Amino acid sequence: MEEQPDNTRTAFADGPRLLADIGATHARFALQTAPGTYRSVRVLKCDDYSGIVPMLRFYLAEHADTRLHHGALALANPVDGDYVRMTNRPWEFSTDAVRRELGLDTLLIVNDFTALAMAIPGLKESDLMQVGPGKPVPGAVLGVLGPGTGLGVSGGIPTVDGFVTLGSEGGHVNFAPSDEREFAILQTAWREWSHVSNERLISGPGMEIIHRALAERNKVDAPARTSAEIITGALDDHDALCLEVLECFCGMLGGAAANLAVTLGAFGGIFIGGGIVPRLGEWFRTSPFRTRFEAKGRFSSYLSDIPTYVISTPHVAFDGVANILSEHLRGRSGGNTLMDRIHKLRPELTPAEQRVAALVLEQPRLVLNEPIAGIAKLADVSQPTVIRFCRSLGFLGLADFKLKFASSLTGSIPVRHSQVRGSDSTHDLSAKVIDNTISAILQFRDQLDVRAIDRAIELVSRAKRVEFYAMGNSRVVALDGQHKFFRFRIPTALYGDSHLFKLAAELLGPGDVVVAISNSGRLPDLLSAVDAARAAGADVIAICNSQSPLARRADVLLAVDHAEDSTHFLAMISRILQLLLIDIMAVGISVDVHHARALSPAATEGEGEGRRALISHLDS
Repeated sequence: MEEQPDNTRTAFADGPRLLADIGATHARFALQTAPGTYRSVRVLKCDDYSGIVPMLRFYLAEHADTRLHHGALALANPVDGDYVRMTNRPWEFSTDAVRRELGLDTLLIVNDFTALAMAIPGLKESDLMQVGPGKPVPGAVLGVLGPGTGLGVSGGIPTVDGFVTLGSEGGHVNFAPSDEREFAILQTAWREWSHVSNERLISGPGMEIIHRALAERNKVDAPARTSAEIITGALDDHDALCLEVLECFCGMLGGAAANLAVTLGAFGGIFIGGGIVPRLGEWFRTSPFRTRFEAKGRFSSYLSDIPTYVISTPHVAFDGVANILSEHLRGRSGGNTLMDRIHKLRPELTPAEQRVAALVLEQPRLVLNEPIAGIAKLADVSQPTVIRFCRSLGFLGLADFKLKFASSLTGSIPVRHSQVRGSDSTHDLSAKVIDNTISAILQFRDQLDVRAIDRAIELVSRAKRVEFYAMGNSRVVALDGQHKFFRFRIPTALYGDSHLFKLAAELLGPGDVVVAISNSGRLPDLLSAVDAARAAGADVIAICNSQSPLARRADVLLAVDHAEDSTHFLAMISRILQLLLIDIMAVGISVDVHHARALSPAATEGEGEGRRALISHLDS
């Protein structure tokens, strides 16, 4: 099957992209030539190949004249780091080695149900078959699961700037029987495994175990059947045992889906993919799935409002893995990947720097793990050349380069979103607050403007006097900064009364610094004071939202762009991020001063009173 061209879609400037959805039994391949356009779709049997590279080479042999730069593979397997060892197939490989083998600039490996979750926001009503009642809550979390050779599980979290998927192995949770019949099935499975997960039974191979267990329980002399034969026997031949197997299987799936729904709070719906359920068609609507889904005791009404859907469109994983690859390539800010930048800049580098670039492009993960001496040796250059290479790309040094490069390679940031509800216990709301904070800090780390921080450290460490202007929640941050900077023997003051801001600012002069802290960055008295301070010759450091009027007035902006509803709630996470900036500046000033202390007296001749007092204090 092959999708016809759509002339309304624009082809990618860098050519087609390789996409694949690789399960334990079959692998599906396509070339994406434009958003939503897939050509040369092929389905290959994994048993026909000794490994992932021979299978990829077989598919790509038909496209030897097509230059491919980027690819992404969805794999029915947990993905953690560069090395992949498949669970249901004796294949193992290094992602980076496969990328080099195929001559690709980019190769992403993602979990197949993570890719499926990423495709769901783009599905149309015609792509889904709803089973039972319920309506999705807009902007709510959704759950994804689907039986095939295994049991895939994932989830999706809508955010202000996109859609975050969960890399989950939820199919491996313990199977819990709901009645005597399912307990008999579990006992059959226990003969083979001491740990029986949902995947052992709610899957294609699991359906075959259910068939064997029910035949034994019902004292029926039935030959062994494959899952495909069981489905045919039930739906076409109306075989009583096969029908019972399907009913039991769908009930188990309903229980697993309900557990996922209450675990995630999936009011956006539960979506079922995989290779088995779509083959059941309309019969699945009348199966025990939905009855079992809602059979949750005290939480039955909770689940009755959550809709459940079967994904009926073919090759939906292509949409998901294509979305993940596109987001990786353009980045959250819309820029090119770091690998692309190195490619484009390479001709402009010196011959020695080009050798570093070649090493980075050929063995990026090796570069991430090597110290500067190892990188220099492998590239056959000096250590200063490695630093010059990093600075040629706009980074401060190797550490700064590695931080951004690692994010570029993985293509994802671990993010957790937790919605606090009125019914949450103290334990639950505590965990959600902590998870939200961790998520915000990780994102904040990747968005730091280190040059602005450097400039702020320089201004404060040389300042004759530092004054903090802040009100409300931000005043706590200003108080922390005042205490920290004063301990460095830098004269500091804090003003938390808006009426005093401008009066204090008019008394400042050159060499003085104002640190203005505000969540909104729009307080009129604060803006007026900042204008007065700058008119008096003082420098202004603003810790605020990058789109605010205060940000535009500052000499140095330390941006905190975390979105919070500060009209109804305290800006809790923003306050923590502001405190982190104060801590970063304090540590930076300490390091800067220790470095200055090592310089000769002549080298520190022109330093400010604050810096000299601090050096004297540390020396004593």
